[in-house]
Amino acid sequence: MFKHSLLESVKAWIAHPAQAAMPLHARIQRAVRQLIVDGALGPGNRLPASRALATSLGVSRDTIEASYAQLHAEGFIERRVGSGSFVAQITEFTPSRRAQRNKPSPGQPPNLSKRGDAMLGGGGVREHLSPRPFAHGVPDTRAFPLPLWERLERQVRKELGTQTLLHGDPQGAEPLRRAIADYVNLERGARATADRVLVLTSSQQALWLCANILLDPGDRIFIEDPAYYGARKAFTAAGLECVPIRVDRQGIVADEIIAAPQKAKAVFLTPSHQFPTGATLALDRRLALIEWAARHRTWIIEDDYDSEFHYAGKPTACVQGLDANDRTVYIGTFTKSLFPGLRIGYAVLPPQLVKPMTVARTLLDGHTAPMAQLTLARFIEGGHFGAHIRTMRGVYAGRLEKLALLVRKHLPDVVEPRVPAGGLQMPCVLNVDLSERAAVDAARRVGIELLGLSALHHAGNGEAGFLMGFAAYTPLEIESAVRKLAKTLQSLR
Repeated sequence: MFKHSLLESVKAWIAHPAQAAMPLHARIQRAVRQLIVDGALGPGNRLPASRALATSLGVSRDTIEASYAQLHAEGFIERRVGSGSFVAQITEFTPSRRAQRNKPSPGQPPNLSKRGDAMLGGGGVREHLSPRPFAHGVPDTRAFPLPLWERLERQVRKELGTQTLLHGDPQGAEPLRRAIADYVNLERGARATADRVLVLTSSQQALWLCANILLDPGDRIFIEDPAYYGARKAFTAAGLECVPIRVDRQGIVADEIIAAPQKAKAVFLTPSHQFPTGATLALDRRLALIEWAARHRTWIIEDDYDSEFHYAGKPTACVQGLDANDRTVYIGTFTKSLFPGLRIGYAVLPPQLVKPMTVARTLLDGHTAPMAQLTLARFIEGGHFGAHIRTMRGVYAGRLEKLALLVRKHLPDVVEPRVPAGGLQMPCVLNVDLSERAAVDAARRVGIELLGLSALHHAGNGEAGFLMGFAAYTPLEIESAVRKLAKTLQSLR
């Protein structure tokens, strides 16, 4: 019979909630198998008779017989007529106890590739699952017209049936690619056609593709300073050398790129609404960068992440629309304009990049879900996307104005708000002798989320301050959170 400790191990294993979905005989079989693998039951050890084990566990003998039969079929035990059941002579399991002693401790770092180490060290890109004020980059999902979306989804399912359950085109559903091309041509002044659009799961995926398909490890890429952390992490993880270029009130300083003694193979821009400063890249700088890219046969990676929300006049046309030389990759997303759970972004590509980018995409996730793509296509084609954007643009503009007013009222001696012309967040610069880290940590302790500004700079030593997202929160929620933040920061002084 099993020793008492072994029997208790089997009982604990089969009673564990994680195993509840398995049939009883499978739970017993796996419990005994684990004892063998761990070396608790060594080669040649006799197993209890099925009748005796059934009595000890309070189950039927048939259940034990089914467990033993499976263990025998898998080669873990031998069954000898007239003698009983024994642990098989499996040499691979005999040093288990020694291997257990040599197992890495939980704190020991894993043996990763250089690329894996870079990704782990960078911390990845984490999104807020349940955003709270003032998490940045989050749209108001409560205002999304969900009944309309569900109706369009039912129409798609009714008309196309099981076709929506199959694999989709790796480049993206043609109706959605056509709708995206029409939209960016009209609203962003792009030069797009459906055959140049690649539908992806996110703008982050587009950045990963650019980093790995357009450049080799060790290549240089010019990047805004400060810059969007997701881009910097994607480029660093790909082994690229990120060369920071200063940003002023007119966007990235193009003259520093043109005069740089060390050439780069690409430049990353957020020209419509620079992250995090909110600056718009001046036209003369756009044209200078286009000419520079053509002359040196380099790439411009343009991330147009939230240009739909521009509150002061019409937004400037995208760089891609001005680039007659086809050196610009234009990246957009619907997670900021509609809702994060949609998981649809896109890239408008130069013709020569469509095939290599699409092939590379098949190695990541194959395709984006057809059902969501086709529903989104109808949402855009029916004019609903434009209507939603116009509505939310007015809502967000009011919330930005409210946030700026409240910050000036309740935090006049602590921070200086820098009201942007668009976007979903407002940068604020600390104007007192207060640690940015201390401010961010104190705010988090009282349920307020802030993103520090200094860490977005290449050297991590930029102006101290933080970003305050406002789009997802009602005026009452904004006011309550600002008052709480003011009380918290005043206590640190």
